[in-house]
This record gives sequence, structure tokens and C-alpha cells, in this order.
Amino acid sequence: TPHIAISVDMLDTGIDVPECVNLVFFKLVRSKTKFWQMIGRGTRLSPDLFGPGDDKAEFKVFDFCQNLEYFSQELAPAEGSGGAPLSEQIFLARLELIQAFDKIQAHRDERSEVAGVLREAIASMNENNFLVRPHLQLVEQFREGKAWESLTVGDLAALADRVAKLPAQLDPDHEEAKRFDMLLLNAQLGVLRSEPFERQRRKVMAIAGALEDQQTIPVIAAHLALIQDIQSDEWWVNVSYPMLEEVRKKLRALVHLIERSKKGVIYSDFTDEVGESIEIELPGTGGSVGSSEFVQFRKKAEHFLKENLGEAAVAKVRSGKPLGANDIDELQRILVAAGIGTDDTFAEASKRAGSFGLFIRSIVGLDRAAAKEAFAEFLDDKRYSKNQIEFVNLIINELTDRGVVDAQRIYEAPYVGVAPEGPESIFVEAELDRIFATIDQLRTAVT
Repeated sequence: TPHIAISVDMLDTGIDVPECVNLVFFKLVRSKTKFWQMIGRGTRLSPDLFGPGDDKAEFKVFDFCQNLEYFSQELAPAEGSGGAPLSEQIFLARLELIQAFDKIQAHRDERSEVAGVLREAIASMNENNFLVRPHLQLVEQFREGKAWESLTVGDLAALADRVAKLPAQLDPDHEEAKRFDMLLLNAQLGVLRSEPFERQRRKVMAIAGALEDQQTIPVIAAHLALIQDIQSDEWWVNVSYPMLEEVRKKLRALVHLIERSKKGVIYSDFTDEVGESIEIELPGTGGSVGSSEFVQFRKKAEHFLKENLGEAAVAKVRSGKPLGANDIDELQRILVAAGIGTDDTFAEASKRAGSFGLFIRSIVGLDRAAAKEAFAEFLDDKRYSKNQIEFVNLIINELTDRGVVDAQRIYEAPYVGVAPEGPESIFVEAELDRIFATIDQLRTAVT
């Protein structure tokens, strides 16, 4: 004793070991049936397990892959089939654009352009294709430009249900270009409908950052001004459909040039350490109310803050400028006004993150332009090598996503992929001191 069974699927379901009192989850599970089958390995009763009359009454689950958090949420019902092909999704998104144009009675030229793209796709469809033939009447109808001048609800439904899925015979595009199209189309729909599109905005900014890192490629350098503009929050303040369409047209052919990170084999000889643990309340099984309340508070705060990055106090957190007591009060006031958080949850957030400002920064991240400005010295390719600049860009990426970088993080993955022996192997001591000082300065600004 103790007896330990390590399972790779075979022991996850259908086996009874009543004496089992500890389950360790060390893989990602997204099947609800599989998850509860795995939990079921611990629910088997075992009389007198801990002594005469002391029966097994509970068991523990140690989860290292956030499965408990996932299944403690309200899960959306499973779809009956897989997602639609990318070409179909793009066709449907353009139909939605036309519908949005018609609703607001604006952008007539842009509407005609979108309709022309769809008409061109339909015109390329092969009449002899067995998939096209059953819908030939619709295909022939919408090959004509006049059919697009005024679309009824029935027309839109027929195009979406019957024509969007048919194969077109246009010149093939890069997969990355089509995905970029879909990203921008969704952002354009958000603008036209006055709906949030923060997720798309952040993705476009990240793509622009990756393109800027390869500005030595002439076709990328030709659009460098636009690439740099869209990485700033100011560019997005009054963004319009034509602005996003310009980005889509100019950058869609460049995204496939983004260099894929090269993965190297990393050998480690350090001792494993279990980090901070939290208790997760799984519905129907009991759990820690306080922990569950904080998890829900953080989710609500994250959703609200990311939808309201334009708030002055939130923007200041992202700017890297020092926060004062009034700024913290304003952040808390904004959350309370939105029905999110109490003094207790604010105190818990401060305790867990180190300060309330750090908690907010960990959610909204640091503005990429501010992070680049802070490390501008180290991005000069005339003074620093490719490896040194790549190392600093990793710090900038983490600051953009997580808001702060702990000093010890730069001795871990992914940084060790660039500097396997630590940053001391590629920077001199004075340079490394300035990097640490900059990281600390950005952290103390919100402490």
C-alpha cells in the first residue's frame, strides 16, 4: 500500500474497485458521459474500509486539467452534426451582411459589392454536378444581378438553406485567407448590428502583431502602416465597415506568411511541484460555496470588462500607467453598477492576485502598443539579434494576454525554447537588469 492504478482509457469506465478513495484526473475530458463514468470509479461503496463500522463515505478528486470547472458550468446542448464547411460559413455571413445593409438602409455600394461576390460564386457552380442539379432553378435565378436588387425573407432563406452549401468552382484560396475573411466578416456584422465583437478585435490585433514581426517580407512591409494602426485601441474606437473591409482585402493574402512556431524537444530534470489548488463545486455533489462564488464572480467580471474596454478606468489599466486609489475605487464602482461583485469578492480578488489592479490587469491584459513601447529598446534589429527580439516578443505576448509576467516565468516554456539555458545566455547582465526592471515597473503600476 498504497495501491496506485494508472489508466489510459482502459480503467476509466466499467471497472469496480470499491476501495478507491482518490481519483486523479490528468487529461482533458469533454464528453459528459465519459466524465461521469470516470467519477463513477469513486462512487462504489466499500463497507468497513477504514475499520469495523467505518464505511467508505466519500472520495476525493484531484483534477489537473480543469474538467471540474468545465462540467460545473451550464453546458450548451450538443449539436446534431459537425460544423458547416468554411466556404458555407462565409457564404452565410455575406448573406447576413446584405440583410444588415437592408435593415439600416446604408452602404448601398458595399451591399452591391457583397452581392456581386455571392453572385460570382453561384455563377461558377457546375449545372451538371449532381449536388447542384436539384437546386438548378435557384442557381439560375441568382446568377442574374437583378435578382439581388431586392431580396425577400424567402429569398434569403432559400439561399441560406439550399444554395450556400453547394460547391462553387472559383479559384481556390489559402485556408488562412478564408479564415481571416470569416473573422473580418463577423467583425463587420458586429459593427453593422451595433453588437460587441471584442473576440474578433483581439484576434485581428494579434494577427497584425504577428505580421509586423515579419516586416522584412516586402509584401508585408508594403502595408506596414495599416498593420501598425490596427494594433492600437484608438483605431478601433469609431471603426466602420469600410475600414474593416480595407483590412480584409489588404491582409487576407498575407496571413499565410505568418511563420509557424517551431517546436523543439525540451528535456527537463526539475522536480515536479503542485501549484496552488482551488476547490470546485460540481453541481449535485456539494462543494465550497465561497470558492464557487468567486469563480462565478471572476467569469462575470471577465465578460463585462472585455465588453467595456473603452471605460476610462479599464483603459488606464491596459495602458500600463500607474493606478491611484481613485482608479481602484472607480473600477469597483463600475463592477458594482453592473451588478458584479461585493466587498468580499473584491477583497478575495485582491488577495489572490496580489492587488485589485493586478486582478483587473490579469483579465483585460496590457495594450499591445503599450507593451511594445515599454520594450521598444529591445526591438531594434540593428542592436539586438533575432533570438533576443523573439525572446522579448514572447514577454510582450504574455503581457498582452495576461497583463503581467512573473520574473520566474522567463525561465520556463515557451521562453526556454529561445533561450534553453536561461535569458543570461543571450543577454548581458545590464540588459537583463533593464528587462526585469521593465517587467517590475509594469507590475507595480497596478499594485
